Amino acid sequence: MLVSKGFFITIEGIEGVGKSTAVNFLREDFKRKKIDAIFTREPGGTKSAEHIRNLLLSKKLENISPETELLLMFASRVEHVNELIMPALNNGKIVVSDRFYDASYAYQGAGRGMSLDIIESLKKWALQDLTPDLTLLLDVPLDVSLDRIARRKELDRIEKEDRCFFARVRSQYLDLAKNNKRFVVIDAGCSLEDVRLQITKALNEKIILEKA
Repeated sequence: MLVSKGFFITIEGIEGVGKSTAVNFLREDFKRKKIDAIFTREPGGTKSAEHIRNLLLSKKLENISPETELLLMFASRVEHVNELIMPALNNGKIVVSDRFYDASYAYQGAGRGMSLDIIESLKKWALQDLTPDLTLLLDVPLDVSLDRIARRKELDRIEKEDRCFFARVRSQYLDLAKNNKRFVVIDAGCSLEDVRLQITKALNEKIILEKA
């Protein structure tokens, strides 16, 4: 099967919602349907952006300022877009990214208390009019998320944040979803099969596929 044009899918949500599982489902589904897709992540996705990712998540930078965190996120994002995302979209491919700029509104904005207007200005300056075609927001109750995080053997700098931080992040994500039609909220607290069905429905409604 062929995709009629490039299509940009992003997957968002706080820690512990199952984004990696959703990405693996999409990877398997597209492979089965012989759909050519690029899978990537934020921060990271390219060699230079991955270096910035390592810096951002390092426990050695626990006292990093919110302003620096935000600027590093966008520095990584620009490299990601210029080196990987835009070339793939221009070649008519589907691109699936584990997080994109909505994460900055949620994490650096609501989580860190940074101005949403500043983030919006950075987005327009750095990314111009690039916007995902479809954003899957995986959501679970906060207690479920925190329980899943607590089971991890080792936590990075952001995963070590407290309950109030993640509550603000989740609330911002849900607010974004209410005000933007490209969002589809996925109830990730259901069974794995039900989550798959929700994602499949969202894809079928948003992506136009044509047989070769």
